[in-house]
Amino acid sequence: QVQLVESGGGLVQAGGSLRLSCTASGRTFSRYNVAWFRQAPGKEREFVAGIRWSASSTDYADSLKGRFTISRDNAKNTVYLQMNILKPEDTAVYYCAAREYSSGSYYPTSFGSWGQGTQVTVSS
Repeated sequence: QVQLVESGGGLVQAGGSLRLSCTASGRTFSRYNVAWFRQAPGKEREFVAGIRWSASSTDYADSLKGRFTISRDNAKNTVYLQMNILKPEDTAVYYCAAREYSSGSYYPTSFGSWGQGTQVTVSS
């Protein structure tokens, strides 16, 4: 497993942008498939975006396509989540997670490594 640390969260006005970073420790990070999830108060954790270890394929929650972009820089052991045109309903704690195998499904229980989360708050 790898250790993950998220950063880049904060308070932003509706319509603004934020870029989250997920930095991993461990030399084998480039072999891991990574995803972003989010959890709003009183709601279940939901899938946001995922990227394969080679960055050859990305997946997004249907409702977020076009506003969020996931990318990675394996040389920096970092995965990014660019969030544009933010809305108040995007307010949540955002988590990155990693697993070693590739899959088109993103059940949270399939990820063995998680970060501590970073708060994103979008004001109206």
